Amino acid sequence: MKQLPIVWDAGYSPVFPDSHRFPMAKFRLLKEWVDHHVPATELVIPTPCPIDILEETHDPNYVSDFQFGFLDAKVIREIGLPWSQGLRDRTNLALGGTIKTCELAKTYGLASHLAGGTHHAHYDRGSGFCIFNDLAVSARYLVTEGLASRVLIFDCDVHQGDGTASILAHDSQTFTCSIHAEKNFPVRKVESDLDVNCPDGMTDDAYISLVFETLESVITSWHPDFVIYDAGSDVHIDDALGRLSITTDGLYRRDYGVISRICNAGLPCATVIGGGYDKDRARVAARHGVVISAAARIFAENNPSIC
Repeated sequence: MKQLPIVWDAGYSPVFPDSHRFPMAKFRLLKEWVDHHVPATELVIPTPCPIDILEETHDPNYVSDFQFGFLDAKVIREIGLPWSQGLRDRTNLALGGTIKTCELAKTYGLASHLAGGTHHAHYDRGSGFCIFNDLAVSARYLVTEGLASRVLIFDCDVHQGDGTASILAHDSQTFTCSIHAEKNFPVRKVESDLDVNCPDGMTDDAYISLVFETLESVITSWHPDFVIYDAGSDVHIDDALGRLSITTDGLYRRDYGVISRICNAGLPCATVIGGGYDKDRARVAARHGVVISAAARIFAENNPSIC
């Protein structure tokens, strides 16, 4: 591929209540934003994640109950999304999308998913708008298929990746690193391999320095051979559920710096968008587009064979 591979499907934005806090329309709006602002991309359509791959990471009973709409009302409340066939199909498709993004990154050095980052989902339950954990599922897939042996999940969503930390706690071939707002959701954190807490109101320079120092330290000390980067835009100062004060320019500096460091280390990098919340769905989609802009620039600057 001569342009950045991006993974997306129209099914990512099924019929969904406009009044709901989760901005389901942002996935469609993000694709429109990328088409307009980042034309140097090549679209790849994903296929749904096979159930047997999903069950390698999640409780088969939980997987079955979700697929057939049998989840207990309390479980649905904790997830925070109303069950529907559209939501089920979208969930399976987006899981397949992160797997496909990882496969493309292995082949071309860098690829971006216009969704993903569902890091609050645990082994047998969902939470925080996350049903299944695409980061954990994809990391295990990479290892099982022999595509990687040491997978770093570098999570810069404003919320701690508690589900990822819990699921992969005993996986020696993965490393979970979460850089998040200390006082934000979830209230009860789960210990990652490395957690970095950010104080409320943290601004661009201090935050970006912390992110870069952490990434460089983990690459040097743990020696991953693949990186999944969760580029949550909810660190933005205007995010409805964030507590940090990162500007749009700061988002770009973070994403460009993270991806370029990974590529310069000769490591394949798959990016996912993570969280981002705003009543103005188009505005949050544009913030998610920042990581695609950064990735496309880096893809163009580098020979994919060495990225």
